[in-house]
Amino acid sequence: MRSRQLILKVIVLTGFFLGHGTLLPAQRKVSVPAKDTMAYFDAYVRRAMADWQIPGLAITVVKDGKVRYKQVYGVRSLNTKERADNETIFACASTTKAMTALAMGILVDQHKIGWEDKVTKYIPHFTLYDPYVTANLTIRDLFLHNSGYGNTDYLWAFNDIPGDEIINSLRNIKPAYQYRTNFVYQNIFYHIAGKVIELVSGMSWAEFMTQHIFSPLGMKQTKAMLSLVKTSNLAMPHYMIHGRVEEISRASADRLPAAGAVYSNIDDITKWVQCMLDSSKYPGGRLVTPVTWMTLLEPQTFIPAESFFPTAQLTKPSFTTYAMGWFQQDYKGEKLNFHTGSLPGEIAIHGQVPDKKVGVYVFGNLDHAEARHALMLKALDLFALGETRDWEMELFPIYQNLISKMDSVKRSAWANPVPGTKPSREMATYAGTYRDPVVGSIQVQLENGQLLASNVQLGRGTLVHFHYDTYLLEWERKWFGKSLVQFTLSPAGEVNALQYEGFLLRRQ
Repeated sequence: MRSRQLILKVIVLTGFFLGHGTLLPAQRKVSVPAKDTMAYFDAYVRRAMADWQIPGLAITVVKDGKVRYKQVYGVRSLNTKERADNETIFACASTTKAMTALAMGILVDQHKIGWEDKVTKYIPHFTLYDPYVTANLTIRDLFLHNSGYGNTDYLWAFNDIPGDEIINSLRNIKPAYQYRTNFVYQNIFYHIAGKVIELVSGMSWAEFMTQHIFSPLGMKQTKAMLSLVKTSNLAMPHYMIHGRVEEISRASADRLPAAGAVYSNIDDITKWVQCMLDSSKYPGGRLVTPVTWMTLLEPQTFIPAESFFPTAQLTKPSFTTYAMGWFQQDYKGEKLNFHTGSLPGEIAIHGQVPDKKVGVYVFGNLDHAEARHALMLKALDLFALGETRDWEMELFPIYQNLISKMDSVKRSAWANPVPGTKPSREMATYAGTYRDPVVGSIQVQLENGQLLASNVQLGRGTLVHFHYDTYLLEWERKWFGKSLVQFTLSPAGEVNALQYEGFLLRRQ
């Protein structure tokens, strides 16, 4: 997993920590809340934004069916300085997964599909590496991250193949653990769920989401895919690059939309929060039956401690589980359902404690700004559970330490080239196209005495000699980082392959 870190950073929907941070500035006190809860929380949000250097943020808090807090802060873009407002569209990213699960629940209530139905019933050609898993994988399994596969985001983060081909690529991937015995986060299996929704409903996933969820809830500005967003009032993604927050180009999850492609604004997403807190009810009806709503939130998969969020170091949960589109843990004696969402430069988090009828949703436009966790916990405390703990100041050092450790590992990998070495071949002989049938390809060419690399998703980069036949590849899009690339030779002495991020790409 660590060897594939850069590829997985291209498009990350999980919400797990992979980003870059900054040093914590001088701490500023926010007084203990008295009568003016709103003013206190407003100051708390502003401090968190300043400490984490988040350009723009939107947050809503619902309690007992009513909106208790809803504010938008900062700018859509550091380049243009345009202010964000209630209509500014942000990425929902992986908080989309709960929506996809609910969409499947709608089909279950319509008796068009069953949770225990086999996937092959609806996609007859569906094939995984293991014939047993192929034959037994159920609709329920698609939502639980326990299929036996390791992280497979490289199947779409490194190339531009269509969604159906991504599904077909799974047949070539060996399982990393036994079926239903572990938890490894999966985006592609949610994409498969979206494909099943299309086949059963007779309409596209985006059309189904709009017709059966967004329209009934009155979420008129919410779009199921980035390609459907036409407004210019759209938050731009940002990334911390060499200690400075910079605007970056946007990544799209539209090839796997059911995993994380929804875009919304704070007004619309508040309606979603209200609906999910009230067992899927909305003015005029409900989206799913009470039984299905409870099924969606039932703990389904145990999550090992090492696979859960670093926040657990402070919240110290007794259990960590996954439902259908929801992480879960105990928090102050209550069950907390939540899910993060992350695309490069864009983040979200949705948390709810149904028994206390309180829910929180946060949007942001800075890569892995983990202030989102602190704001969710602080809002739950302040508006429902009670506590004066400063989550933001306690969580920042935890994530800062993770950043430091990751940076140290990377620096050590590049720190000690063998002195006095040189490539075994002339530079021109390394030029060519290197391809893996599953991952994709890298093109290497020689221009003006410089080796350059290019990839359809990562863009262009430079290859600088490190030692022997190993080069240090640095992408022009600085947020993709650096990697060591090793060229290998055939028995005849010809350059025949390229090793990159744990993958062997053969020369074509």
